[in-house]
Amino acid sequence: MPIIQHLIADQFGSHVGKYQGRLKVTKAKETLAQAPLLHLETVTISSSGVSISAAAIRACTEQGIPIHFLSGTGTPYASLYSAGLTGTVLTRRAQLLAYPTLRAVDLAASLALGKIENQAALLKYAAKYRKETDPYLYEELRLLALEIRDHLAELGGWRQAAHYDNSQLDDIRGQLLSLEGRAAAKYWQGIGYLLPDALNWPGRRGRGARDPFNSALNYGYGILYSQIERALTLAGLDPYGGFIHVDRPGKPSLVLDFIEPFRTPVVDRTILGLANKGVKIELDERGFLTDKTRRFLAEKVIGRLESREKYEGKRRPLRAIIQQQARALAVWLRGERDEFTPFLATW
Repeated sequence: MPIIQHLIADQFGSHVGKYQGRLKVTKAKETLAQAPLLHLETVTISSSGVSISAAAIRACTEQGIPIHFLSGTGTPYASLYSAGLTGTVLTRRAQLLAYPTLRAVDLAASLALGKIENQAALLKYAAKYRKETDPYLYEELRLLALEIRDHLAELGGWRQAAHYDNSQLDDIRGQLLSLEGRAAAKYWQGIGYLLPDALNWPGRRGRGARDPFNSALNYGYGILYSQIERALTLAGLDPYGGFIHVDRPGKPSLVLDFIEPFRTPVVDRTILGLANKGVKIELDERGFLTDKTRRFLAEKVIGRLESREKYEGKRRPLRAIIQQQARALAVWLRGERDEFTPFLATW
């Protein structure tokens, strides 16, 4: 039996059950997938027509395996964890106490730096492969990458002014979101240059997107979101106690904060690569991703999470880097580390 670390159940009418030390996904009398609990790290259910047994849920919680639920468009709407994972009090106290201090400003600046740097790096990476074949596109992408990085000076000034004035994040959040938005506009302009004309990309769209590329991105972000939430929870952090994203009931603000530096190296790079290889992203008659496409995209994003990147002097799987970053954030919030440094991809 092959080792499966991430079990996905996405077919309408299927069932997830426990059988002799493993989880099995079945439909009627057919076995669709099975995974030994010994190696399993996550279970993802991405169809409203999937059922799961109480025995499977209990086995996952006893083994510390989270169960994530996604809509057909990739929007996470629930996760199940062992109750003991939420019992880390010291880290959560430190996380909440940091919010009205300059530590919140420093964290917001660090995460924004990671996001902007990785966006610029992807365009620069894409540009170098077009220097000979398309010099005009090479120059456009290179200039856009430089313009994106120009916002880092503004970010440094924002952080310095906040320290000088002893500002709270609530009072200056709008300035940060503005500079992030301006950098993102240039980034998505560059992505548009890289996409095949046949995709008819309308520009970046979030929820409700009905074009292939945006739909694939949104679904990929849903897969990544589950990994981010898991890492934060295992690190003892409260996924709902964010900094950049404002507090709202039921809004996992820290997940939305922490995911930003990882969107580009994990999801954008993967989906862009598929589009440029001519892989067809299939939509059904309603404009939603087909079951086959969703399964394919999930496999590709999870595969990307297993690829190795340089981090703290060693090459590690991106999945492990996300977990180490979450632990580094927890240690920093508790005051046991002088600085929190975001993950920067090196391509």
